[in-house]
Amino acid sequence: MKKSNLYTKTGDSGNTSLVGGIRVSKLNPRIEAYGTVDELNSHLGYLTSILPEGYGDIVFIHMLQHNLFSVGSYLATDTCVVPLNDVSVIKDAVLAELEAEIDKIDNLLPALHSFVLPGGSREGAYCHICRTVCRRAERRILSLQSEVEISKNVLCFMNRLSDYLFVLSRKFNNEQKKEEINWQKG
Repeated sequence: MKKSNLYTKTGDSGNTSLVGGIRVSKLNPRIEAYGTVDELNSHLGYLTSILPEGYGDIVFIHMLQHNLFSVGSYLATDTCVVPLNDVSVIKDAVLAELEAEIDKIDNLLPALHSFVLPGGSREGAYCHICRTVCRRAERRILSLQSEVEISKNVLCFMNRLSDYLFVLSRKFNNEQKKEEINWQKG
């Protein structure tokens, strides 16, 4: 069996295909949305690479990465042309699992009394980078929502994911005894 080429040359003119074959500009809001989700997924991949081998949160982050692929697939599907594939749907159970993980981590941490500045440990600081990319992806998806209907579960997943990344950063800093720097007003 002949190995296929990685390049097709079909995007050389600035267009790409959605699921279903419709060609759109690479500047299309749909492409911007799933491209930013892909960027977040790459950042999460890097985060797992800097964690110690066997660290418990890696498995959960991998689950989140799989679901981000589902979000990307969802956003890349023009449902006016082709039906949505079941693997592109964020299930209620995923949201419940994500919320349970947020609560579990948050219950281990000291209460917050102020906004905290991004930083601390390398892993904690990198979680903040992931969180801000997640928020940007969420904004891109909300922008796309002005043109196409977006699943409530996709929006909830992205919102909860940024919350998860915030508490995960606090967990890393807490475990490594890195003091959080509270925002000093004025």
